[in-house]
Amino acid sequence: MTIKSIRVLVRFDFPTKTMRLWDGSGPYMDADGEIWSGATLNDGLDQIESALNAEASTLTLSLSGIAPEIADLAYFDLQAGNVIDSPVQILIQPCDQWDQPIGPAEVRFTGAIDNMPMDDTVSGDQIVSTVMLEVRNRFDLRTLTSGSVLSDVDQRARSAVLNPGAPSDRFAERIPGLADKSIVWPRYS
Repeated sequence: MTIKSIRVLVRFDFPTKTMRLWDGSGPYMDADGEIWSGATLNDGLDQIESALNAEASTLTLSLSGIAPEIADLAYFDLQAGNVIDSPVQILIQPCDQWDQPIGPAEVRFTGAIDNMPMDDTVSGDQIVSTVMLEVRNRFDLRTLTSGSVLSDVDQRARSAVLNPGAPSDRFAERIPGLADKSIVWPRYS
């Protein structure tokens, strides 16, 4: 089969429940029988594209038009202090010419919620909930302030937090050996 379109899917694994949203209107049932609720990604596709291409270590999503029960769940979990560090995944679902899913959805970005400000506005006689998600991925902890030096000890500590069962990150192990070295560029005459 030929892929004719794609759907952007966002899954939040909150402690009380998993929320599934897609960039569209109405409910959508995937190939596994899971129901995804429609939402609007406000200016989010550029952010998602940067995250998918590994150009961004953080992702800010603004979701509006979400169902009231989803907004309530997000609000109550946020007030209970359970939202921060909850996993977030962005998936791409290939579809055929009838917008039916072809195969499983592909995970393109995985991160953890860093902050989740919420806002409710009134439009006519309806309440429109908007949820801003600030999501970080594993590379966010590698960022440094300007002028600082990445140390091997700090990097190993960061990797232990991010991946407790994995071997330690050896990304910066040669940094201490470069402290007293100078690099001389070749001179051509």
